[in-house]
This record gives sequence, C-alpha cells and structure tokens, in this order.
Amino acid sequence: MKIAIINGPNLNLLGKRETDVYGNTSFEKYLEELKNIFPGIAFYYYQSNVEGELINELQRIGFEYDGIVLNPGGYTHTSVALGDAIAAIKTPVIEVHISNVHAREDFRKFSHVSGKSVGSIFGLGLKGYELAVKWFVDNTSKK
Repeated sequence: MKIAIINGPNLNLLGKRETDVYGNTSFEKYLEELKNIFPGIAFYYYQSNVEGELINELQRIGFEYDGIVLNPGGYTHTSVALGDAIAAIKTPVIEVHISNVHAREDFRKFSHVSGKSVGSIFGLGLKGYELAVKWFVDNTSKK
C-alpha cells in the first residue's frame, strides 16, 4: 500500500513554531514513528510553502497512490484551486489539521478542501495523521 503525506505552508516548522499549538515534534521525526506503526506501508512525504507546488504534486501523484493525507495549512481557507486539484484526481484524500481550526479565528472555519476530501480530521494533534492512515488501511484495497 502506498500512502502520500502532503503538508502545506509553515508545516516545515513543526517542533519550532507555536509549540503550544503544534507541539515540539518535527514532522520528520513523527514520520519515523508512523513508519514504525505501519511497517507495511510505503510512505511518500512532500512539503511546500507554495500553493502551485502543492497542486502540481497532487496532480503528479494523484493517480498512483492508495491514499493522500493532506494538511493544506492556511491554504485550506483560501485556495479554490487546491480544492479543484483534489476533485480532479482519483486518489482519495483525507484532510488533516493538527489544531482544531473550528476553535480558532472565524476565517479558519471554512475549508475549500473538506468538500472534496473523503474525510477531515481536526484538532487531534499529530495523531490525526495516524488516524487518517489507519482509515486508508481499513477502507481501501491494497495495490
């Protein structure tokens, strides 16, 4: 089974930025934990702070993976094009947010991604990625 994890803007700073909200663990360190939890999965990881690069990556891998776990960061609330890219690909996407965006500023309560994704996970910290991967393991056919 092949699972891609795509993180959007500022998620390269996990473990350093707003640790009270996002924790002290870098994503690279957390990814190693995920690989230990799911040893049979071939993980692919990509992060970019650039909207167009995220769209290009979704299009590039969106027809060959079993699932994509996407944390679009701030583009969640602003990028119609990111939502359109998800709608255009065949690989199912689960939207993940480390913080509970619905408990934050009002503008964060709208997502251009949620309606195009098979599901969304908010506010469970990094554990949200693990839960998304578990859903793919339990609900998609293995290639």
